[in-house]
Amino acid sequence: MTRLTDFTSYEDAQRHYSKDALWDLFEGTRERFNIAHECIDRHVAGDRVALRVAHSDGTDETITFAEISRRSSQIAHFLRGKGVEPGDRVAVMIEPSLPFYAALFGIIKAGAVAVPMFSLFGPEGIRLRVGDCEPKVFITNSDKADDAREGGARNVAVIDADFLTSLDALPEVFEWSTAGRDLAVLQYTSGTTRALPAAVKHSHQSIVTLMVAALYATGIRPGDRFFCPSSPAWGHGLWHGTFAPLAMGVSTGTFSGKFDPVRLLKALQDFRITNLTAAATHYRMMRNSGEAEQFDYCFDKLSFTGEPIDSETAAYVERVFGTKVRSMYGTTEIGVIISNYPGADDLEVRDGAMGKAVPGVEVMVQRPDGSPADPGETGELMVRKKDAWFPTKDLGRVDEDGYFYHGGRADDVIISAGWTIGAVEVEDAILSHPEVAECGVVGAPDKIRGLVVKAYIILKGAETEDLGAAIQDHVRARLARHEYPRQIEFVRELPKTPAGKVNRTILRKWAAEAHQAAE
Repeated sequence: MTRLTDFTSYEDAQRHYSKDALWDLFEGTRERFNIAHECIDRHVAGDRVALRVAHSDGTDETITFAEISRRSSQIAHFLRGKGVEPGDRVAVMIEPSLPFYAALFGIIKAGAVAVPMFSLFGPEGIRLRVGDCEPKVFITNSDKADDAREGGARNVAVIDADFLTSLDALPEVFEWSTAGRDLAVLQYTSGTTRALPAAVKHSHQSIVTLMVAALYATGIRPGDRFFCPSSPAWGHGLWHGTFAPLAMGVSTGTFSGKFDPVRLLKALQDFRITNLTAAATHYRMMRNSGEAEQFDYCFDKLSFTGEPIDSETAAYVERVFGTKVRSMYGTTEIGVIISNYPGADDLEVRDGAMGKAVPGVEVMVQRPDGSPADPGETGELMVRKKDAWFPTKDLGRVDEDGYFYHGGRADDVIISAGWTIGAVEVEDAILSHPEVAECGVVGAPDKIRGLVVKAYIILKGAETEDLGAAIQDHVRARLARHEYPRQIEFVRELPKTPAGKVNRTILRKWAAEAHQAAE
């Protein structure tokens, strides 16, 4: 039988896609469906490799589908013995490893709701989430157990390799009984630990819809050697980096521990990865490491998400990795809606473009009054959901050929002396300067202009005399003259969200505080 995985071209994606064809990729039905079965249990034959984990200490961990199947079943029995019932929340805060995947899929097998938590959260970040979802059990490791308890978690279970061994007497099979619409995952979107971001509810059958992104945004196909360095605490790492490839029986890889771009580059070489999806920040860090050209690669497909990638990094990646890095765009709430279709040789990858709408999704750029924007006109990106237009809260434009371009978050637009300036475009121009490693751009208060463009910049080397003026001239030469950063502050680090994006909310706070102090 022909399946969607048999096609790679853009034309075939438009011709053959249907919701029924997505369901044909799975064994379950709407009445009986479980993510753990679809991702793990049905792929155990032949002792196939499910995951390769690159640990920050230099060690590699190889985990088979059979190992995760057996251990996750034992975790499911363990949780039932702890009084966990279907629908109960169970938090899991462990770095990627066999204990993490055994716990994650064990929770889901048991019919409970998995709540992944970022392993770098301290007590306050834990407290906010525990207070919101009230987990019946909080699974973590020995290093984070005290933080979990201080953060208000009850029934803290430390699960490590020794604990898994202690479960050997439990059955190696668990009879799950979930339906497609049953809740499977409660996932908090990335944000600061001092403010509780939204919790998004995912049912078991959410993975069916996810396959649109797997097929057309990351381009996963059987035979790929896949890798995603993003933490599975976040949507990109969990859904696109873990569930999607495993559901196809594709071996995937990830990073565990404190991120190191050189360690990542070595893993990509050693694991002979052919398909990499990563955040734009990851690619920028690999470029800035200065070591990317020291390794050999096997890439066929590259994709990125999280935020736009600057043109200098995109060009560098294509030169060193041997293929263009293709954009995928979406949010945890709405999923992926625009992509550049990795693996599709019949779709041009236009510089700066996010790509075209994925099959089955209607996207429009709208004016404030709700009317469609003209080609090239900036407006808000909207997606059609259930006969209504849903706001993405991002700006963008579309060209005459249906390619979409990102214009930044709606609240990242800078209005200066009546001019509308996009932070993303200014950041891209600044990052093309040879002395700049990273930057973040926001509007800073100004008595005359209302706001002016302010850039916080991390340099590759030491600050030199007149470097700020040189960067301003560099931007003037690439953008309209009013868009250059009138204020520049060199910093050692930029505030980031846990998902690795520059936190412009904090930068705006810094700019406002600096303005008040100067008055």
